[in-house]
Amino acid sequence: MGKITGFMEFERQEEGYLPVEQRLKNYKEFVIGLDDAQAKVQAARCMDCGTPFCNNGCPVNNIIPDFNDLVFRQDWKHALETLHSTNNFPEFTGRICPAPCEAACTLNVNDDPVGIKSIEH
Repeated sequence: MGKITGFMEFERQEEGYLPVEQRLKNYKEFVIGLDDAQAKVQAARCMDCGTPFCNNGCPVNNIIPDFNDLVFRQDWKHALETLHSTNNFPEFTGRICPAPCEAACTLNVNDDPVGIKSIEH
């Protein structure tokens, strides 16, 4: 697992959104995703929790801890291959999914869960 103490060191960071005034002027993406460094920090928050309840919370059974570890290592090719092993269209589902994996995250018991949707997006 990436950084074993990451969940104690880093706070959850949410994606941003373009202001409504700018969104009304075009049909482009309005979610401001995390950059590579921010995604690495968020992936570091994933704990080696033993029983990854996030996998059970994911409707398409993404292998979330492995994916987060690969993002932490910035091994983007293998991270994408890991997503594709359970989901043919992570580009679409990552945008519309309500992220029940985050509700199932072990860290969610007493802290903000890992931003799995933000990392995948």
